[in-house]
Amino acid sequence: MNYSKLAFTDAIKELQEEQGSRNAYARMERMELPDGLSFREMSFIQERDSFYMASFGENGFPYIQHRGGPKGFLKMIDVKTLAFLDFTGNKQYISTGNIKTHKKVSLILMDYANRARLKIYAEAETVSLEDNKELAKDMELDYDYKAERIFLFHIKAFDWNCPQHITPRYTHVDISKMNKEKEDYILKLENQVKALNQKLSSFESNNRS
Repeated sequence: MNYSKLAFTDAIKELQEEQGSRNAYARMERMELPDGLSFREMSFIQERDSFYMASFGENGFPYIQHRGGPKGFLKMIDVKTLAFLDFTGNKQYISTGNIKTHKKVSLILMDYANRARLKIYAEAETVSLEDNKELAKDMELDYDYKAERIFLFHIKAFDWNCPQHITPRYTHVDISKMNKEKEDYILKLENQVKALNQKLSSFESNNRS
């Protein structure tokens, strides 16, 4: 699953040659990589509550859509397959319609807090809930929206981007966790100060007597 082999077209290689980066990327193309997602990617995906999906339709234009849900809504079916329940939205069905004619999509998964970005090439398909009841049951979420179908992504390649230019951003959950850690630390220090004051008072009292 070498992302470079799939991503670098002849036009891209020509540009790399012009800009002096072709030799380094040629070595990347020759690398033998694991056939499927590793524990690192799987752990990363399970923590995401959103991702971006690019598809293109019959008009030839790309369409980029943000997909979100509870953390872990993008499920691992196996090391080469991802899936998520497609919940009722604005009923435009642009992405859904696009993959009926062009199955190739690109996904970008972001962890802004840790400045990490995973990009995935995949072929997408939609399957009905009724015809895949067992899979639909396995993917059930505690979420107040109705699922309409299942999206499946058959992974063709993936790669990690460097953190350069990713601005750290934090969710309410992240901030609450950081505040809780800070509050716990302050409470710990206050208790230590209280205990030291008690020892000091006891020491002074014993000396006076």
